[in-house]
Amino acid sequence: MFLVHGEEIAADAPVLRTGGVPLVPAGFTWPLCRECGEAMQFLAHLPLDFGTVAVFMCQDDPGMCDCWDAVSGANRACLFTGPLSAAVVPAEGETLLGAVTALRPHSDDEPAEESVLGKLGGEPEWWQNDETPVCPSCTTPMTFTAQLEEGHDHTTAINFGGGGRGYVFHCQACEEAAFVWQR
Repeated sequence: MFLVHGEEIAADAPVLRTGGVPLVPAGFTWPLCRECGEAMQFLAHLPLDFGTVAVFMCQDDPGMCDCWDAVSGANRACLFTGPLSAAVVPAEGETLLGAVTALRPHSDDEPAEESVLGKLGGEPEWWQNDETPVCPSCTTPMTFTAQLEEGHDHTTAINFGGGGRGYVFHCQACEEAAFVWQR
């Protein structure tokens, strides 16, 4: 199912979206980049049947941390279940995207290319080689969840290196998620 550009929405809307503020469980701590130690940028809120995935990536000094790698510690995908509320956003760092954009599911014929911002389920459309991560808890290959495109407006879009694509995965049994991007 394609994810197409919706409209700008509230920063804490409980819908499929890029940008805004993550909805998180009580006790959540904003992820820090393991490479540089800075707060990561929140990219996407993906409420799905099995829980909500929140995606983060280091943007403190773009290109310096290995934020494309699922295990480098410069990005993080979190799978949450249960009640969620808006996170407290760190006061410093590149923590939020420039705009909040709804991602509207579209299952009809392929929509206009410029409105496609990703897809849910199916198979990933890798730019390079298959980089399906393994679950850090049970070591089985994770399930493909969503694919994210950079966005329609370069001033507010996700930074996947200029024309790249992000891939979100999950392990429902272990309540784990992972993120990788390619260009």
